[in-house]
Amino acid sequence: MTGELTTEAHVDRKRVLVAEDETIIRLDLCGLLEHAGMEVCAAARNGEEAVELARSTRPDLALMDVRMPRLDGIEAARRILEERPVPIVMLTAHGDEKLVARAVGAGVFGYLVKPFREEDLLPAIQTALARHSDLMSSRRVGNPRIDIFIPAAEGKGGWPLTVARKQDGSADVSLGKPQPGDEVR
Repeated sequence: MTGELTTEAHVDRKRVLVAEDETIIRLDLCGLLEHAGMEVCAAARNGEEAVELARSTRPDLALMDVRMPRLDGIEAARRILEERPVPIVMLTAHGDEKLVARAVGAGVFGYLVKPFREEDLLPAIQTALARHSDLMSSRRVGNPRIDIFIPAAEGKGGWPLTVARKQDGSADVSLGKPQPGDEVR
């Protein structure tokens, strides 16, 4: 990961939970986030620890690896989101459609495929925060549907996503087919 991350005013010192089982990647992520002006409030080595730390530290955002011991990142994200809405960005070396669909179905707001560049990280975080804010606003005004686009790394392609409220109040999440050539919207 090379390049320079810059702190932007709208990031405003967000508290971040990092969940990554590979120590070097976890430490690198923590350093990048702190350099970008964020506070790493907790760092987990596995999915179970991520769920516990999310409960005790109440982060503004979570970055989570998909494949972790004890409990995978997608199941950990689902459990975290059952307790409290928080934007989650998944980090993975696996970008296959089924894995992305499973992550989106769990309620995550971003997906970054490793190896990613430093300059991909902050935009993915900002996008997840903005989408989460849009969803929370949508819930407050009673809007039953929100359409978003989950970009792939390097700004080309991604997945269209619709989140709609069912009549029973639960969420209906549908992931469209991957769009490899589209520019990020």
